[in-house]
Amino acid sequence: MPQIVSMDMATFSPEKNRAFEVCEGKFWLATDASGRTVGRVAGIINHRYNKKVGKKICRFGWIDFVESQEVASALLATVETYAREQGMEEVEGPVGFLEFDVSGILVDGFDQIPTAYGKYNAPYYEPMVLKEGYSRVTDFVEYRITVPDDIDRYIRFGALVGERFDLREGTYRNKKELIRKYMDGIFETLNACYAKLHGFSELSAGQCEDLKNQFLSNLQLDLISVVVDKDDRVVGFGITLPSLSLALQKANGSLFPFGFIHILRALRKNDTVDALLIAVREEYQDKGVHAMIFSKVGAGMQKRGIKYVESTRELEENHNVRNLWGRLEHRLHKRARVYSKTLQ
Repeated sequence: MPQIVSMDMATFSPEKNRAFEVCEGKFWLATDASGRTVGRVAGIINHRYNKKVGKKICRFGWIDFVESQEVASALLATVETYAREQGMEEVEGPVGFLEFDVSGILVDGFDQIPTAYGKYNAPYYEPMVLKEGYSRVTDFVEYRITVPDDIDRYIRFGALVGERFDLREGTYRNKKELIRKYMDGIFETLNACYAKLHGFSELSAGQCEDLKNQFLSNLQLDLISVVVDKDDRVVGFGITLPSLSLALQKANGSLFPFGFIHILRALRKNDTVDALLIAVREEYQDKGVHAMIFSKVGAGMQKRGIKYVESTRELEENHNVRNLWGRLEHRLHKRARVYSKTLQ
């Protein structure tokens, strides 16, 4: 599934991606004797993350290659050389600048369509990476959840949770009001909840602004939940979006002349949503706040005739997110893996 080329190019641009405030990177293409491109890779150093964990890690990301061990070896060796030159001691990937960039090599679910926030690769990727001396670090998993026909019991339970802990759904009339009142609290909650997850470093104000702009145009208010306390402080949230997978396939990497039309159609009519971001503050976890989130977004899904939810790639250790789907019919149908190698 081709990503939108202009968005990928913006990700790699220091002028457009504020992740470069805390990261540095280099990007390479591999070509054969005839000049044909046969692979690509990025080498990234996230200084904020390295400082947090006390390690010297260089990431490799956006790796793609034809079915050739020679090409895979050349790409990874190039990143390893760059890492040594920068004084790094370990290479890890595929990982992007941020937790929310595409991460991992697909190892299970090759017959499933990827989400707009995932990535497909052929089965030969993993054995070729392993042959270069890399080993597994962690897995990302994806679930396909069936939306229940009757969500009344979730709505009732969510109401009881709100009454017991003096919580409620935040109020906003439009996207601008949502952003003005709650977006800072959403990112504050996100930073707090994701802090202990592998690969995550706190988002800066600039990075939050970039993410806000990235999602703003596509936000669907009926598919978002923001749970707040009596002081209107965000304690949990869930952001889902109609699936753009088929639309991006049709767009074939370009918004124009017709790509944006496919995306607009997907936003209006769809039977599947992608779960983008979900978080609940630690002091409110295991108190039923997930039910409040689902009662709001579930009602929106029901009105739209949504049948399925695709969880975007989530770390297998992220129980906070998995708790939301635990009581719903679901199946694990995709798995992606991150690898590392200690440099000699």
